[in-house]
Parts: sequence; structure tokens; C-alpha cells
Amino acid sequence: MFFKRKDFISLKDISSEEILHILNAAETMKIVLHQANKKAPHLRGKSVILMFYEKSTRARMSYELAAQYLSANIVDMTLTYALREEGNLIDMGNLIDQMGADFIVIRHPMSGSAQLLAEHTRAGVINAGDGHNENPSQSLLDLMTIKTQKGGFEGLKITIVGDIAHSRLTHSNIWAFLKLGAEVTLVGPPTLIPDEWARFGPRVTYDTADAVKGADVIMVVKIRDAGTYGQYMPSINEYKNLFKIDERLLKLAKPDAIVMHPGPINRGIELSSRVIGSPQCMSDDQIANGVAVRMALLYLLSLSDDSV
Repeated sequence: MFFKRKDFISLKDISSEEILHILNAAETMKIVLHQANKKAPHLRGKSVILMFYEKSTRARMSYELAAQYLSANIVDMTLTYALREEGNLIDMGNLIDQMGADFIVIRHPMSGSAQLLAEHTRAGVINAGDGHNENPSQSLLDLMTIKTQKGGFEGLKITIVGDIAHSRLTHSNIWAFLKLGAEVTLVGPPTLIPDEWARFGPRVTYDTADAVKGADVIMVVKIRDAGTYGQYMPSINEYKNLFKIDERLLKLAKPDAIVMHPGPINRGIELSSRVIGSPQCMSDDQIANGVAVRMALLYLLSLSDDSV
């Protein structure tokens, strides 16, 4: 079996075979989602704890639906004060162990938080985003979208545009693309592309036209609160003028290139309205694949001999 883990923490430390195994399982889960009765018995009797220390309506809903469709019991601690009252992560993990939970899905503002929790609990831990480190499960739905549209990854030219430094999703995507044989180009303001990424394999440029020329996939990174960017770039208008993907830039990519964005999109800043409305924009497909990917993760982790 290609996937035999208690936890799912990072795409940096996972093999290409394991990634493809998860994606294949997700394709099977999509069959379940297309049925009138979406219930599958794979996690019957198991319990899933959602611990979101950061707001994320779409991701939390996706995990909750995934667990429900697999017949698991769900406790959403996001809606309680328990996360603030119960102390540190190690204490919380111990508490959940004593109550007999099987899985914990955690999103936390501290990098390394998911790994820390995994090391101090018997429950299987899924990283739904830790600080500026990684968001590996979100990356999987991007990978699934690309695999569906392009058939594979070997030799694909993938351009990632925007705030590379602060995007944990982008960090996960870069590790996965490189493992799967894609060619990765990073483009954005120099202050938002850490120097060390060039050492790991991606090509780095600050010219958007050069970056998207001949691309198979253009991935646009979400720009966070504009008020936090004063130290990184003069203005959002400058960013828009230099790095917004519009019809002119899209024409430089391959004719069948796809455009991806994790959403919600800052319309007119990251993508033009015409690109968003074009058939090449895959943002809706990305959302649709989210539940299937998370179902696959929960199912595969439940097969591990080490899981509770």
C-alpha cells in the first residue's frame, strides 16, 4: 500500500507515489458524491474533531461534509470556547485522546502546530494549515484539478503568481509539483518571493509576461489584507499593474492553459473579470474537488495500522 501514515502533515515529506495514491482515491470518492445517496460506511464508528483556530468557512465545511459522507461522528470545536480555555496543543491532544477520538483536523496560526499535535496524540492529525508553513490538504484539491484537466504533471509548465512568502498553500504546491515532475516558475514582487525557493528548483522572475509565456497552468496566489503590504510594495495599484492576470497575459500562455485561484478572488487585482468568467478559469472546479480529496484523506488514514 502506497499510503500508510497515522497523520497527514506536509507535502514536503511525502513521496510522489503517495500523492498520486491519494488523488486516485479522491477520484473514487467523486463517484460517491455523484450518487443520490452520498453516504458511505467507511468511517462508521469513527470520530472526527475539527479544531480551527483560524476562520475558514469553506475549508471547515468541506471537512465536515467529507466526514459526514463517510458516516463519521463529528465534533466541531470551532464553535465553542474550548480552544481558548483548554490551554496548549499538547494538553488538548491529551484531552482528545482520553475521550477516544480518532482524527483531528487542525488549522492554527503557528507554523509547526500540526506536527507538534501529531507527536503528542494517538489520534490521526490532518494539517488544514499551519502558520505560513503549509496547507497540504488544500494543495491536493489543486493537484486533483490539474490532473483532471491535464492528465498528469510530468513536464507541465506551472507559473505561480503573487505572494509566495506568506502563502502556505503555495509552499505545499511547490513541493508537490517538483516531486511530480512539473517545471515551476515563481513571479511576484521581489519582496514577496523568498530567496531560498530558487535553491529548491523553481525558476524565479519578476516579469509576469516572461513567467506566463508558454505556461500550461497559471496559479494566482491570493493577496491578503492590503493594509499589511506597506512594507512589501508601494501600493495595491502597483501590484495590479504589474502582476494582475488579464486577457493579454493569458494569451501568452498555451491555448489550453488553465487559470487557478484558491478564492475568494480579489477581482480586478489578482485576476481580471474576463479571465474569471472564461472557461479557462478553474476556481469552481477547485472547490468541487475539495470534499472528494478530504474524504480520500480520512479514508486512507483510517486504513493505517497506527491510527486509533
